[in-house]
Amino acid sequence: MSEPLVIGADGGGTKTVAWLAPLVDDRIDRVLGRGLAGPGNPRAAGFEVAQANIAAAIDAAFADAKMPRTTVAAACLALAGAGRPDEQEQIAAWAHRQGIAGKIQVCGDAEPILAAASPDNWGIALIAGTGSLAWGRNEVGETARCGGWGYLLGDEGSGYAIGLAGLRAAMRAADGRGPQTDLLPRLLSKLGVQSSEELIAKVYSPEMKRERLAALSEIVFDLATTDEAAEKIIEAAALDLAELVVTVARQLRLSAGGYTLATAGGVLLHQLNYMDRVLPAVNGQLHRQQMRWPDHYVIVEEPVRGAVALARRRSSVA
Repeated sequence: MSEPLVIGADGGGTKTVAWLAPLVDDRIDRVLGRGLAGPGNPRAAGFEVAQANIAAAIDAAFADAKMPRTTVAAACLALAGAGRPDEQEQIAAWAHRQGIAGKIQVCGDAEPILAAASPDNWGIALIAGTGSLAWGRNEVGETARCGGWGYLLGDEGSGYAIGLAGLRAAMRAADGRGPQTDLLPRLLSKLGVQSSEELIAKVYSPEMKRERLAALSEIVFDLATTDEAAEKIIEAAALDLAELVVTVARQLRLSAGGYTLATAGGVLLHQLNYMDRVLPAVNGQLHRQQMRWPDHYVIVEEPVRGAVALARRRSSVA
């Protein structure tokens, strides 16, 4: 094919998705090839691993399109763990050396979520998957972020934080320091051990990656309506996510006029009742601060679509 092309890539803690698309597309949603590879978060997986997975996803997208790999007009690589200039510069330099595109944009994984949800590309994007982050842009183009500090310093309200809180509540119950909870037997069963003592070797083993701990959040969600400890964990996590959104809204002075709240990430996509807790918490906190809440709420199932849109915009920049 001789038509100019763009690449959009969305890399997270568990996978990297790449789409190959035409630069000009009146229908917006025409995709020539799709590729999938492993984690694309350079901070969590390491830069070499993330870069290898980005390249593999792009190669797979070309293969899916039955086209030879070539340098495209523009690419947007939207990656968890790449929301700051030093990370972006390192990935961009690698991408240029690889000949991925003539023009390259590297950004965090929140920006394409907003691009996919808002025609005007302003509002707030909230991510809750393995990690968590809120990022926004106002009408005049100012941006702000809150969270995204990683599993040691932040990730409040994320699958990892909820899974870890579930384990801690189970351990307090095992000690007798906390109330008895069904989290303990359910987590023991899930991890394939017979006693709380055996959890030490299981949880601290090299195989227990962040993603596996985050997957334990499913048990906490399952028990949230019947178990007091699980209920408190989910309620606290919802308040944490709401705080991320409200902080960004305050920083961007989103106090008047309608704006979009776009959400993405495995936890928000698969635990649909979670947003039933998060949205009232957002609205309550905004009301107390005399700020306007979002007029539009959009679930973004394919953030890579926004990365394609950003790549097209990048192609028009001199």
